[in-house]
Amino acid sequence: MKIGVLALQGAFAEHISVLKQLGVTAVAVRLPQELDGLSGLVIPGGESTTISRLMLDYNLMEAIARRAEDGLAVFGTCAGMIVMAREISGNSVPSLRLMAIRVRRNAFGRQVDSFETPLEIPVLGERPFPGVFIRAPFIEECADGVEVLARLDNGTVVAARQGKFLATAFHPELTDDLRLHRYFLDIASGE
Repeated sequence: MKIGVLALQGAFAEHISVLKQLGVTAVAVRLPQELDGLSGLVIPGGESTTISRLMLDYNLMEAIARRAEDGLAVFGTCAGMIVMAREISGNSVPSLRLMAIRVRRNAFGRQVDSFETPLEIPVLGERPFPGVFIRAPFIEECADGVEVLARLDNGTVVAARQGKFLATAFHPELTDDLRLHRYFLDIASGE
């Protein structure tokens, strides 16, 4: 299996490292032709406006959307979730519009408001998952067909799946827990 990681800005090296630990071929994606032959694509955390602009500059926005329509699995973390959303509250950041979700950028505040918390994610088993939130967004609304995978204790949605699309408001690549990436590999392989 070959998984691409969008490598324009943000935490792409960390995702590549996790994927290699799981024994898959992980490649950096910076140009549309580098999408060829991929089973899945990870869009990392970083700065969503910068990622979106660079995707437009490098003709990746349309190329990724087209591949996603053709069945490419896509996993967005933090800024990646924003880039995947159909709607972004109070913002005009261009997005792929892959997932039927509305997200709010920097929903928990500034960098100093970053936090970690254990998350119950039933699809990963009983053991809590370490949620690392850095200038994180959250999901305000999910349309029909979107499965909520995780919420904070106050009910805020922080992870969701829609078919072959997976999105988290947090950074699983910054932990030693490989379960979420393994779950994405299962999605990408059609399980």
